[in-house]
Amino acid sequence: MTHRRVVVTGMGCVTPAGSDVESTWQAIVAGRSAVKTVAFAKDAGMQCTIGAQVTGFNPPPFKTDASRLGGATIFALGAAVQAAADAGLPDAAVDLDRAGVIAATGIGDASEHIRQAEAFFNRGIRAVHPLYVPKVMPNAPSAHVAIELGFRGTSFAPTSACAASAHALALALRLIRAGDVDLAIAGGTDEMFSTPLQLASFDVLRALSRRNDDPPGASRPFDGTRDGFVLGEGAGMLVVEELEHARRRGARIYAELLGAGMTTDAHHIVAPEPTGDGAMRAINFALADAGRPAADVTHVSAHGTSTPLNDRIECTAMRRAFGSHADRVAISATKSVLGHTMGASAAIAAISTVRSITDGIIPPIANYSTPDPACDLDFVAGSARELRPGVSLVNAFGFGGHCVSLAFGRVE
Repeated sequence: MTHRRVVVTGMGCVTPAGSDVESTWQAIVAGRSAVKTVAFAKDAGMQCTIGAQVTGFNPPPFKTDASRLGGATIFALGAAVQAAADAGLPDAAVDLDRAGVIAATGIGDASEHIRQAEAFFNRGIRAVHPLYVPKVMPNAPSAHVAIELGFRGTSFAPTSACAASAHALALALRLIRAGDVDLAIAGGTDEMFSTPLQLASFDVLRALSRRNDDPPGASRPFDGTRDGFVLGEGAGMLVVEELEHARRRGARIYAELLGAGMTTDAHHIVAPEPTGDGAMRAINFALADAGRPAADVTHVSAHGTSTPLNDRIECTAMRRAFGSHADRVAISATKSVLGHTMGASAAIAAISTVRSITDGIIPPIANYSTPDPACDLDFVAGSARELRPGVSLVNAFGFGGHCVSLAFGRVE
Protein backbone atom coordinates (compact mmCIF):
# COMPACT_ATOMS: atom_id res chain seq x y z
CA MET A 1 0.00 0.00 0.00
CA THR A 2 1.34 3.45 -0.94
CA HIS A 3 0.96 6.08 1.78
CA ARG A 4 0.75 9.82 1.43
CA ARG A 5 4.25 10.81 2.57
CA VAL A 6 4.62 13.15 5.55
CA VAL A 7 7.43 15.63 6.05
CA VAL A 8 8.53 18.16 8.67
CA THR A 9 8.41 21.76 7.39
CA GLY A 10 8.53 23.81 10.60
CA MET A 11 9.75 23.58 14.19
CA GLY A 12 9.50 25.64 17.36
CA CYS A 13 10.28 25.13 21.02
CA VAL A 14 10.51 26.73 24.43
CA THR A 15 12.87 24.82 26.72
CA PRO A 16 15.04 25.23 29.82
CA ALA A 17 18.00 25.68 27.46
CA GLY A 18 16.47 28.41 25.31
CA SER A 19 13.37 30.04 23.92
CA ASP A 20 13.80 28.77 20.36
CA VAL A 21 15.08 25.86 18.33
CA GLU A 22 18.54 27.23 17.59
CA SER A 23 19.53 28.04 21.18
CA THR A 24 18.12 24.73 22.41
CA TRP A 25 19.91 22.76 19.68
CA GLN A 26 23.24 24.46 20.40
CA ALA A 27 22.94 23.55 24.08
CA ILE A 28 22.10 19.94 23.20
CA VAL A 29 25.04 19.66 20.79
CA ALA A 30 27.40 21.17 23.37
CA GLY A 31 26.06 18.91 26.14
CA ARG A 32 25.42 22.06 28.19
CA SER A 33 23.01 21.14 30.98
CA ALA A 34 20.14 23.49 31.86
CA VAL A 35 19.59 21.93 35.30
CA LYS A 36 19.88 24.31 38.26
CA THR A 37 18.94 24.60 41.91
CA VAL A 38 15.23 25.33 42.44
CA ALA A 39 14.93 28.11 44.98
CA PHE A 40 11.75 26.97 46.73
CA ALA A 41 12.60 23.27 46.97
CA LYS A 42 15.01 23.37 49.91
CA ASP A 43 12.74 25.64 51.95
CA ALA A 44 9.90 23.16 51.33
CA GLY A 45 11.96 20.30 52.75
CA MET A 46 12.25 18.38 49.48
CA GLN A 47 14.88 15.70 49.00
CA CYS A 48 15.35 16.86 45.40
CA THR A 49 16.16 20.57 45.14
CA ILE A 50 17.08 20.77 41.44
CA GLY A 51 15.17 21.09 38.18
CA ALA A 52 15.26 22.37 34.60
CA GLN A 53 13.08 25.48 34.50
CA VAL A 54 12.19 27.70 31.57
CA THR A 55 13.68 31.13 32.19
CA GLY A 56 13.94 34.22 30.04
CA PHE A 57 10.99 33.35 27.82
CA ASN A 58 9.09 36.50 26.88
CA PRO A 59 6.05 35.40 24.87
CA PRO A 60 4.87 37.64 22.06
CA PRO A 61 1.33 39.05 22.21
CA PHE A 62 -1.25 36.40 21.36
CA LYS A 63 -4.84 36.81 20.21
CA THR A 64 -5.91 35.74 23.71
CA ASP A 65 -4.51 37.79 26.57
CA ALA A 66 -1.91 35.84 28.54
CA SER A 67 -3.78 36.48 31.80
CA ARG A 68 -6.50 34.16 30.48
CA LEU A 69 -4.03 31.35 29.71
CA GLY A 70 -2.28 28.73 31.78
CA GLY A 71 1.49 28.35 31.70
CA ALA A 72 1.46 25.18 29.59
CA THR A 73 -0.74 26.90 27.02
CA ILE A 74 1.60 29.89 26.88
CA PHE A 75 4.57 27.58 26.25
CA ALA A 76 2.62 25.76 23.54
CA LEU A 77 1.61 28.97 21.83
CA GLY A 78 5.17 30.25 21.90
CA ALA A 79 6.46 27.05 20.28
CA ALA A 80 3.58 26.83 17.78
CA VAL A 81 3.96 30.42 16.58
CA GLN A 82 7.66 29.75 15.98
CA ALA A 83 6.92 26.51 14.11
CA ALA A 84 4.28 28.17 11.93
CA ALA A 85 6.61 31.02 11.02
CA ASP A 86 9.41 28.55 10.28
CA ALA A 87 7.06 26.70 7.92
CA GLY A 88 6.02 29.89 6.14
CA LEU A 89 2.52 29.93 7.61
CA PRO A 90 0.02 31.42 7.23
CA ASP A 91 0.20 30.74 3.51
CA ALA A 92 -2.46 31.50 0.92
CA ALA A 93 -1.81 28.06 -0.58
CA VAL A 94 -2.98 26.34 2.62
CA ASP A 95 -6.64 25.46 3.10
CA LEU A 96 -7.17 26.22 6.80
CA ASP A 97 -10.11 23.81 6.87
CA ARG A 98 -7.52 21.08 6.26
CA ALA A 99 -4.96 22.24 8.84
CA GLY A 100 -5.05 20.54 12.22
CA VAL A 101 -3.58 20.95 15.71
CA ILE A 102 -2.58 18.12 18.04
CA ALA A 103 -1.03 19.62 21.17
CA ALA A 104 -0.41 17.02 23.86
CA THR A 105 0.22 17.42 27.56
CA GLY A 106 1.28 15.10 30.33
CA ILE A 107 0.18 17.09 33.36
CA GLY A 108 -1.36 20.25 31.89
CA ASP A 109 -1.84 23.41 33.88
CA ALA A 110 -1.91 21.68 37.25
CA SER A 111 -0.67 24.82 38.99
CA GLU A 112 -4.00 26.49 38.24
CA HIS A 113 -5.80 23.71 40.13
CA ILE A 114 -3.61 24.48 43.12
CA ARG A 115 -4.17 28.23 42.99
CA GLN A 116 -7.92 27.94 42.60
CA ALA A 117 -8.22 25.34 45.37
CA GLU A 118 -6.33 27.65 47.70
CA ALA A 119 -8.56 30.57 46.70
CA PHE A 120 -11.73 28.57 47.29
CA PHE A 121 -10.75 27.11 50.67
CA ASN A 122 -9.23 30.34 51.98
CA ARG A 123 -11.65 32.94 50.61
CA GLY A 124 -14.73 31.15 49.33
CA ILE A 125 -16.45 30.72 45.99
CA ARG A 126 -16.24 34.39 44.99
CA ALA A 127 -12.47 34.07 44.87
CA VAL A 128 -12.53 31.31 42.22
CA HIS A 129 -11.50 32.62 38.81
CA PRO A 130 -14.36 32.49 36.27
CA LEU A 131 -11.95 31.14 33.65
CA TYR A 132 -10.65 28.36 35.90
CA VAL A 133 -12.08 25.54 33.74
CA PRO A 134 -10.97 26.95 30.35
CA LYS A 135 -7.48 27.43 31.76
CA VAL A 136 -7.03 23.87 33.01
CA MET A 137 -8.70 21.87 30.24
CA PRO A 138 -6.08 19.50 28.77
CA ASN A 139 -7.25 20.59 25.31
CA ALA A 140 -6.64 24.28 26.06
CA PRO A 141 -3.22 24.33 24.32
CA SER A 142 -4.65 22.73 21.18
CA ALA A 143 -7.65 25.04 21.17
CA HIS A 144 -5.61 28.20 21.65
CA VAL A 145 -3.05 27.22 19.00
CA ALA A 146 -5.94 26.66 16.56
CA ILE A 147 -7.43 30.05 17.51
CA GLU A 148 -4.06 31.77 17.15
CA LEU A 149 -3.32 30.32 13.70
CA GLY A 150 -6.87 30.01 12.38
CA PHE A 151 -6.52 26.26 11.78
CA ARG A 152 -10.01 24.79 11.37
CA GLY A 153 -9.21 21.12 10.79
CA THR A 154 -9.36 18.61 13.62
CA SER A 155 -7.70 19.56 16.90
CA PHE A 156 -7.38 17.56 20.10
CA ALA A 157 -5.04 16.70 22.97
CA PRO A 158 -3.41 13.34 23.71
CA THR A 159 -2.70 13.04 27.43
CA SER A 160 -0.54 9.93 27.71
CA ALA A 161 2.01 11.16 30.24
CA CYS A 162 5.58 11.30 28.89
CA ALA A 163 4.58 9.64 25.61
CA ALA A 164 1.97 12.32 24.87
CA SER A 165 3.76 14.39 22.25
CA ALA A 166 5.00 11.25 20.49
CA HIS A 167 1.36 10.19 20.27
CA ALA A 168 0.57 13.65 18.87
CA LEU A 169 3.08 13.21 16.05
CA ALA A 170 2.02 9.62 15.39
CA LEU A 171 -1.62 10.66 15.15
CA ALA A 172 -0.77 13.62 12.90
CA LEU A 173 1.01 11.16 10.61
CA ARG A 174 -2.09 8.96 10.51
CA LEU A 175 -4.46 11.88 9.86
CA ILE A 176 -2.37 13.20 6.96
CA ARG A 177 -2.00 9.75 5.43
CA ALA A 178 -5.76 9.22 5.72
CA GLY A 179 -6.41 12.49 3.89
CA ASP A 180 -8.25 14.12 6.81
CA VAL A 181 -5.81 17.06 6.84
CA ASP A 182 -2.97 18.27 4.62
CA LEU A 183 -0.85 19.56 7.47
CA ALA A 184 -0.86 19.76 11.23
CA ILE A 185 1.01 21.39 14.06
CA ALA A 186 1.80 18.60 16.49
CA GLY A 187 3.78 18.41 19.71
CA GLY A 188 3.40 18.82 23.42
CA THR A 189 3.73 21.06 26.44
CA ASP A 190 4.01 21.03 30.22
CA GLU A 191 4.62 23.69 32.85
CA MET A 192 6.00 22.32 36.12
CA PHE A 193 7.47 25.00 38.38
CA SER A 194 4.93 27.76 38.98
CA THR A 195 4.00 26.16 42.32
CA PRO A 196 6.05 23.82 44.55
CA LEU A 197 3.53 20.97 44.41
CA GLN A 198 4.50 19.62 40.98
CA LEU A 199 8.12 19.09 42.02
CA ALA A 200 7.01 17.81 45.42
CA SER A 201 4.74 15.21 43.82
CA PHE A 202 7.64 13.61 41.95
CA ASP A 203 9.93 14.05 44.94
CA VAL A 204 7.69 11.92 47.17
CA LEU A 205 7.44 9.36 44.37
CA ARG A 206 11.21 8.97 44.84
CA ALA A 207 11.74 9.16 41.09
CA LEU A 208 14.03 12.21 41.05
CA SER A 209 17.79 12.55 41.20
CA ARG A 210 19.12 13.75 44.53
CA ARG A 211 22.44 14.93 43.15
CA ASN A 212 21.69 18.36 44.62
CA ASP A 213 25.36 19.34 44.99
CA ASP A 214 25.90 19.02 41.22
CA PRO A 215 22.78 20.20 39.33
CA PRO A 216 24.34 20.23 35.83
CA GLY A 217 25.63 16.69 36.36
CA ALA A 218 22.43 15.24 37.79
CA SER A 219 20.72 14.00 34.63
CA ARG A 220 22.92 11.21 33.25
CA PRO A 221 20.96 8.77 31.09
CA PHE A 222 22.42 5.26 30.86
CA ASP A 223 25.40 6.18 33.06
CA GLY A 224 26.30 3.68 35.76
CA THR A 225 25.95 6.33 38.48
CA ARG A 226 22.50 7.60 37.48
CA ASP A 227 20.05 7.98 40.38
CA GLY A 228 16.82 9.39 38.97
CA PHE A 229 15.41 11.89 36.52
CA VAL A 230 15.41 15.66 36.71
CA LEU A 231 12.08 17.42 36.30
CA GLY A 232 11.87 19.84 33.39
CA GLU A 233 9.27 21.85 31.50
CA GLY A 234 8.64 23.49 28.14
CA ALA A 235 7.05 22.89 24.77
CA GLY A 236 7.98 21.55 21.36
CA MET A 237 5.86 21.84 18.22
CA LEU A 238 6.43 20.64 14.66
CA VAL A 239 4.60 21.36 11.42
CA VAL A 240 4.11 18.05 9.62
CA GLU A 241 2.74 18.13 6.10
CA GLU A 242 1.91 15.94 3.14
CA LEU A 243 4.97 15.89 0.88
CA GLU A 244 3.41 17.04 -2.39
CA HIS A 245 1.41 19.71 -0.55
CA ALA A 246 4.67 21.05 0.88
CA ARG A 247 6.36 20.97 -2.51
CA ARG A 248 3.49 22.78 -4.23
CA ARG A 249 3.73 25.72 -1.85
CA GLY A 250 7.54 25.78 -1.97
CA ALA A 251 8.01 24.93 1.70
CA ARG A 252 11.44 24.08 3.08
CA ILE A 253 11.51 20.37 3.93
CA TYR A 254 13.66 19.28 6.86
CA ALA A 255 13.04 15.54 7.05
CA GLU A 256 10.44 12.85 6.55
CA LEU A 257 8.34 11.29 9.29
CA LEU A 258 8.53 7.74 8.00
CA GLY A 259 6.46 5.79 10.48
CA ALA A 260 5.18 5.36 14.02
CA GLY A 261 4.56 2.48 16.40
CA MET A 262 2.27 2.62 19.45
CA THR A 263 1.80 -0.05 22.13
CA THR A 264 0.93 -0.45 25.81
CA ASP A 265 2.74 -2.50 28.46
CA ALA A 266 -0.48 -3.33 30.37
CA HIS A 267 1.79 -4.06 33.32
CA HIS A 268 2.00 -1.30 35.98
CA ILE A 269 0.94 2.31 36.41
CA VAL A 270 4.51 3.64 36.75
CA ALA A 271 7.01 0.78 36.23
CA PRO A 272 7.86 -0.46 32.73
CA GLU A 273 7.32 -4.11 31.82
CA PRO A 274 10.55 -5.87 32.87
CA THR A 275 11.38 -7.52 29.52
CA GLY A 276 10.87 -4.31 27.52
CA ASP A 277 8.22 -6.04 25.42
CA GLY A 278 5.98 -3.00 24.90
CA ALA A 279 8.89 -0.76 23.96
CA MET A 280 10.33 -3.41 21.63
CA ARG A 281 7.00 -3.83 19.86
CA ALA A 282 6.64 -0.05 19.44
CA ILE A 283 10.06 0.08 17.78
CA ASN A 284 9.23 -2.88 15.55
CA PHE A 285 5.88 -1.38 14.57
CA ALA A 286 7.50 1.97 13.74
CA LEU A 287 9.97 0.29 11.41
CA ALA A 288 7.26 -1.85 9.82
CA ASP A 289 5.13 1.26 9.33
CA ALA A 290 8.10 2.97 7.70
CA GLY A 291 8.78 -0.08 5.55
CA ARG A 292 12.38 -0.20 6.74
CA PRO A 293 14.38 -3.05 8.33
CA ALA A 294 16.15 -2.75 11.68
CA ALA A 295 19.47 -2.78 9.80
CA ASP A 296 18.62 0.69 8.42
CA VAL A 297 18.57 2.29 11.88
CA THR A 298 21.70 4.32 12.59
CA HIS A 299 20.56 6.53 15.49
CA VAL A 300 18.05 6.49 18.34
CA SER A 301 17.10 9.52 20.40
CA ALA A 302 16.30 7.45 23.46
CA HIS A 303 13.67 8.12 26.08
CA GLY A 304 16.63 7.97 28.47
CA THR A 305 15.12 9.25 31.70
CA SER A 306 18.24 8.66 33.85
CA THR A 307 16.40 6.34 36.23
CA PRO A 308 18.09 3.01 37.02
CA LEU A 309 15.15 0.84 35.94
CA ASN A 310 13.82 2.66 32.89
CA ASP A 311 17.16 3.08 31.17
CA ARG A 312 18.05 -0.58 31.66
CA ILE A 313 14.73 -1.78 30.28
CA GLU A 314 14.92 0.58 27.30
CA CYS A 315 18.32 -0.89 26.47
CA THR A 316 16.86 -4.38 26.71
CA ALA A 317 14.04 -3.36 24.37
CA MET A 318 16.42 -1.85 21.81
CA ARG A 319 18.73 -4.87 21.86
CA ARG A 320 15.73 -7.17 21.33
CA ALA A 321 14.36 -5.00 18.51
CA PHE A 322 17.64 -4.54 16.64
CA GLY A 323 19.18 -7.96 17.26
CA SER A 324 22.74 -8.30 15.99
CA HIS A 325 22.54 -4.79 14.52
CA ALA A 326 22.14 -3.19 17.99
CA ASP A 327 25.86 -2.48 18.46
CA ARG A 328 25.88 -0.35 15.28
CA VAL A 329 23.15 2.03 16.46
CA ALA A 330 24.31 5.30 18.05
CA ILE A 331 22.25 6.37 21.08
CA SER A 332 21.64 9.97 22.22
CA ALA A 333 19.40 11.38 24.98
CA THR A 334 18.19 15.00 25.16
CA LYS A 335 17.07 14.68 28.79
CA SER A 336 20.72 14.80 29.81
CA VAL A 337 20.62 18.51 28.94
CA LEU A 338 16.97 19.52 29.35
CA GLY A 339 15.76 17.25 32.14
CA HIS A 340 12.48 15.46 31.62
CA THR A 341 10.12 17.97 30.02
CA MET A 342 7.23 15.55 30.48
CA GLY A 343 4.52 15.87 27.80
CA ALA A 344 6.86 18.00 25.69
CA SER A 345 9.84 15.64 25.84
CA ALA A 346 9.20 13.52 22.74
CA ALA A 347 8.43 16.53 20.55
CA ILE A 348 11.63 18.25 21.67
CA ALA A 349 13.54 15.01 21.04
CA ALA A 350 11.94 14.89 17.58
CA ILE A 351 13.12 18.45 16.88
CA SER A 352 16.62 17.48 18.00
CA THR A 353 16.48 14.39 15.77
CA VAL A 354 15.38 16.41 12.76
CA ARG A 355 18.30 18.78 13.39
CA SER A 356 20.59 15.75 13.60
CA ILE A 357 19.37 14.74 10.16
CA THR A 358 19.73 18.20 8.61
CA ASP A 359 23.08 18.97 10.28
CA GLY A 360 24.50 15.46 9.95
CA ILE A 361 25.53 15.12 13.61
CA ILE A 362 24.39 13.24 16.70
CA PRO A 363 24.60 15.20 19.97
CA PRO A 364 26.35 13.62 22.95
CA ILE A 365 24.71 12.36 26.13
CA ALA A 366 25.79 14.92 28.70
CA ASN A 367 27.38 13.50 31.86
CA TYR A 368 27.86 9.99 30.44
CA SER A 369 31.18 8.70 31.78
CA THR A 370 30.67 5.48 33.74
CA PRO A 371 29.46 2.46 31.74
CA ASP A 372 26.70 0.30 33.20
CA PRO A 373 27.07 -3.39 32.28
CA ALA A 374 23.27 -3.59 32.02
CA CYS A 375 23.27 -0.78 29.42
CA ASP A 376 25.74 -1.96 26.82
CA LEU A 377 24.86 -0.06 23.65
CA ASP A 378 26.81 2.54 21.66
CA PHE A 379 26.18 5.74 23.62
CA VAL A 380 27.42 8.97 22.07
CA ALA A 381 29.59 10.55 24.76
CA GLY A 382 31.98 13.46 25.08
CA SER A 383 31.24 15.27 21.85
CA ALA A 384 28.94 15.19 18.85
CA ARG A 385 29.40 12.45 16.28
CA GLU A 386 28.71 12.29 12.53
CA LEU A 387 25.31 10.81 11.68
CA ARG A 388 25.46 7.96 9.20
CA PRO A 389 22.64 7.94 6.62
CA GLY A 390 19.68 5.81 7.57
CA VAL A 391 16.68 5.83 9.89
CA SER A 392 16.63 7.79 13.14
CA LEU A 393 14.18 6.75 15.85
CA VAL A 394 12.67 8.73 18.71
CA ASN A 395 11.53 6.63 21.68
CA ALA A 396 8.95 7.82 24.22
CA PHE A 397 7.56 5.84 27.14
CA GLY A 398 5.08 7.14 29.71
CA PHE A 399 3.56 6.30 33.06
CA GLY A 400 0.69 3.93 32.40
CA GLY A 401 2.84 1.79 30.12
CA HIS A 402 2.39 3.92 26.99
CA CYS A 403 5.10 3.16 24.40
CA VAL A 404 5.69 5.10 21.17
CA SER A 405 8.50 5.07 18.65
CA LEU A 406 8.78 7.45 15.70
CA ALA A 407 10.93 6.91 12.60
CA PHE A 408 12.52 9.84 10.76
CA GLY A 409 14.80 10.05 7.75
CA ARG A 410 16.03 12.24 4.92
CA VAL A 411 13.61 12.87 2.08
CA GLU A 412 14.61 10.72 -0.89
